[in-house]
Amino acid sequence: MTTLDDLAGRARSLVRGGRRALLGIAGEPGAGKSTLARYLVALLKPTPPPGLPAHEWVAYVPMDGFHLADVELDRLGRRDRKGAPDTFDAAGYAALLRRLREDEDDVVYAPAFERDLEQPIAGSIPIPRAARLVVTEGNYLLLERGDWARVRPQLHEVWYCELDQAERVRRLVARHETFGKDHDAAVAWVLGTDQRNAELIATTRSRADLIVPEEILRSIDDRAMAD
Repeated sequence: MTTLDDLAGRARSLVRGGRRALLGIAGEPGAGKSTLARYLVALLKPTPPPGLPAHEWVAYVPMDGFHLADVELDRLGRRDRKGAPDTFDAAGYAALLRRLREDEDDVVYAPAFERDLEQPIAGSIPIPRAARLVVTEGNYLLLERGDWARVRPQLHEVWYCELDQAERVRRLVARHETFGKDHDAAVAWVLGTDQRNAELIATTRSRADLIVPEEILRSIDDRAMAD
């Protein structure tokens, strides 16, 4: 059975010959992508491949920083389905990945997504030249539609998080409640907008290099709750 240590070893092995490697983690909303990515980065930081500096050698860059701002979603008439593929700057995300892969800059800045504000914040995440492994995660890394099709070629591997649907929905409702929606509004959003996105993302599963076992996703979530 695949373990978290196995995943860490596989991620570490992507860094060869001094090149910068990009690892993508995809999956449906609420499947545990960001939890896995952050946990994996924390696990890898103190254990670099030979010759690389501890901690600085691995970086985390979420896709969510490329959400369009609410003011632009309002202009486009898309705010009621925020999180759908056309509510992101997919071309900007692909360009960031290309820049990271080209590895020509001393530092590259990426945007973050502030959950309390539900807005992207530019220039929030510095990726130093020392980072030889960049872990990125998001819903649409494997989508072959429009500008999203430019994302997958920049990634050396993509892993897909697959979680029991009932558990995924439960987590997603809880997340929306945490960030301000009442229970009925959270359920309506999860079973509406989020579910339509989830069904689209599920069609990309076959393009992944690895399916992350559900047992790992549940165990990491349990550890995060314990912390």
